Parts: sequence; C-alpha cells; structure tokens
Amino acid sequence: MRVALAAVLFTEPDLLLLDEPTNYLDLEGTLWLETYLGRYPHTVLVISHDRDLLNRAVSSIVHLDQQKLTFWRGGYDQFERQKEEQETLQEKSRAKQEAARKHMQAFVERFRAKASKARQAQSRLKALERMKPISAVIHDTVAPFRFPEPVKPAASPIFAMSGVATGYEPGRPVLRQLTLRIDADDRIALLGANGNGKSTFAKLLAGRLKPEAGTMTVAPGLKVAMFAQHQLDDLRPEENAIEHVRLLMAGAPEAKVRARVAQMGLATEKMSTPAKDLSGGEKARLLMGLAALGGPNLLILDEPTNHLDIDSREALVQALNDYSGAVILISHDPHLIEATADRLWLVKDGRVANYDGDLADYRREIAGDAVDRRQRREADKASKADRRRDAAQRRAALEPVAKEIRATEALMERLRIRIEGIEQALADPALYERDPASATALAKDRSALSNALAGHEDKWLSLSTTYEEGIAG
Repeated sequence: MRVALAAVLFTEPDLLLLDEPTNYLDLEGTLWLETYLGRYPHTVLVISHDRDLLNRAVSSIVHLDQQKLTFWRGGYDQFERQKEEQETLQEKSRAKQEAARKHMQAFVERFRAKASKARQAQSRLKALERMKPISAVIHDTVAPFRFPEPVKPAASPIFAMSGVATGYEPGRPVLRQLTLRIDADDRIALLGANGNGKSTFAKLLAGRLKPEAGTMTVAPGLKVAMFAQHQLDDLRPEENAIEHVRLLMAGAPEAKVRARVAQMGLATEKMSTPAKDLSGGEKARLLMGLAALGGPNLLILDEPTNHLDIDSREALVQALNDYSGAVILISHDPHLIEATADRLWLVKDGRVANYDGDLADYRREIAGDAVDRRQRREADKASKADRRRDAAQRRAALEPVAKEIRATEALMERLRIRIEGIEQALADPALYERDPASATALAKDRSALSNALAGHEDKWLSLSTTYEEGIAG
C-alpha cells in the first residue's frame, strides 16, 4: 500500500482519488497521510471509513444514502451532528404535517355533505392534494458485536515476562529483553511502525511463538483468542457461517448454533451464505466471532477494522468496552484506540515498553520526526549547495593552473608524436647503411625530445598536485 500510494502521490495530480487508502497502513502511515492530505494543494476525493482521517484531512462530506448524494460542509463529526439535527427536524416536521393532514381530513369528512361548509371542505381537500408528503427518516441499522464473557475469570497477572526474547529463527530474535506484566482487565494498544514486531508480540501471547530466552509465566487455564486480518483467507469458502460455528460447537442444538451466529451480527439471510460470497466486513464479523467463541480471557485484535464501515467500527468500540476480559489491540484507527485502550505500549528497536503519553503526544512525536527528517534533508541540500558553490569558486581561482596543465598536456602529446616518428625511422635497418649520419642525428633528436618530455611530465605532475589540493580545499 505504501508503494501504491507513493506512486500516486509522487505525480501530485490535479484530482487525487483515494479508495480506503489507510487499509493495510500502520498507525504511523495513517497519521502521516492525514497531515499530507490536509495540506494537499489540489482536489482530493477520498472514500474512507477512518473517522479521524475524515475529521482532519477533508473540508466537506458527500453522503451517499438511498441512492442520493448530499453535500455537507466540514469534517465527519460536523457532518454527523448536522445530519442528526436535520433528521430530528425532519421527523418533527413530518409529525406536524401528519397531524395537520388528519385534522383537515377529519374536517372534510365531517362537513363535505353540509352545504354551508362545502366550500371550506373543498378548499381543505385541495390543500391536502397540494401537500407534499415529508418522507420518514430511514435509519440504517448496524448489528452489534458481542464477545462472550470469559468462561472462568483469570487471576492477575495473566502474563508475566522477564527478559523474554522471541522470533522466527533460532538465534535471531525479533523482540528481546521483554519484561512486562499484563493483568486480567488491561486494555493495551500497541504502537510502532510496521515491521517492528507488533504482530510478533501478539503471536507470542497467543502461543504461536515460544520464548527463546527469559521466563514467561501464564495464568492457569488462560484462554486467548486472536484475530488477524490475514486470517480472512482461512475461512472455508464453500461453507456458510452456521457450518463454521457448528464445527466448533459439536453436539450443540441447532437453535443454539444459530443464536451464536446471530450474536456475531450476521443477518438471517447471511447465515446460509457461503463464506466466499460474504463481504469483507461480514467475513471479519464471522472470524472475530469464531475466534472468541470459547469465552476467552484475553482478546487479541490485529487490525480488526480494515473491512468495517464507520457504524460497524462504532459497534466494535461498544463491544470491546462491554467485554470484561483483557484486550491487546493493534490498529491504524486512532479513534478505535482512543475509545477502547487504557494503556499504550510502543514496539520499537526490538523492545516493547510503556509509552508515557497519549495518542495526541504520539501524533506530535511522529509529526516532529517528519519535520526533523525534512529539516535534515533541507540542511543536507543547503550544505551540498554550499559545497558546490565553494568548489566553483576554487575552480575559478585555479583556472590559470588548469589552463597551464592543458597547455602542458598538449605539448607533451606533440613531443610523443615526434618521438614515435623518429623511432619508426630508426627501426628501419636500411637507414644505417644508406645514411649513417642521418641515423646518428635522429638518435640525438630522440634523446633530446625524450629529455624534454620528461621535464614537461614533471611539470605536469607538479601542476596537477597543486590543482587537486586547491580543489579539495
């Protein structure tokens, strides 16, 4: 996703179209994108279920509802508030209109037959015909999430680590020196850029990775459930939700199986739909429900919101706040983290440590790092420009030396050509028999030219040293 975004953003188009750009980004990438889009100099049209992105990066909302588009000024929170106010007014206006309609209808029915009231009745009848009905507000309903409560409470700490190291290859730990404690009611969000080991830490807690060093104590009878976005591919495509749940509830009555599926928030008609035909959000609901089926003490969610719309994300927030067990959360959704997490842990440089601050502090820290990098780049550009300018000034000052070097090189080349011509003549054995005096003279000329060439070579070497030292400063 970073590569795809970079390819689009690099061209800086006049119209930038983004469809769910934060999916599969980490929190750091999401926070950076919020800032970038907020400052983008051209038009941006973004489809997103990220509430914070829609609050920080856009100036207006276009809402698609009942096959109609409605334009609203402001970010998402402002849109939501204005929409609720409008719907309240619409409901009041509709109720008032219905009351007026019933009153007029009653008058018409009562006095239509009376000659003295016939004209008034007819007038009200025409008014009823002209009255444009105010439509009822249609509220979209989103099924709630429900996570089963832990079957048996676990004693704190549910995890205690001292000097733990873990990874995928022996001797090459991804995380090391982990000294941490997790209690039965902890709500912890993991911060850190992708590739720093957040998912590795989650797998360690889920028992999918083992400690390579140190000690890790786990509460007796602890049940851990883990949801990861890549597990959507683990669903059996031809089987429906009921069949998936039935496999984990062997021997349970059919009514109980269906009730458990309903708790996952899948509509009745979706219960019998093959997994391959479910939407991404419906698959996520099913998989989270399957993971938590046994009533875990610890719920680990690795990017649970990628396929959920805004209302479903709010339902997830409510479900996590209602759940009494411990939660470990990895998410790029700042709103989900702020609404559900009590503690923040930073995964960085092979360590996991408590982060002293809130998400706003972390946002400022990331922005500060970006500013520092930009300032370093600008300083580097400035220093390069200074170096180029200094080098140009030194080259200008040394131009007489460079000119003499070029003249010496030209003279040396001419001497070499003359020496090669003489050597070719002296290489003819007949010359010594035909004209011995000329052979002797040519030999003397070659010796003199060679001595002259050696002198110019010494001069060239001295001039070149002077020039190179001057350029180097």
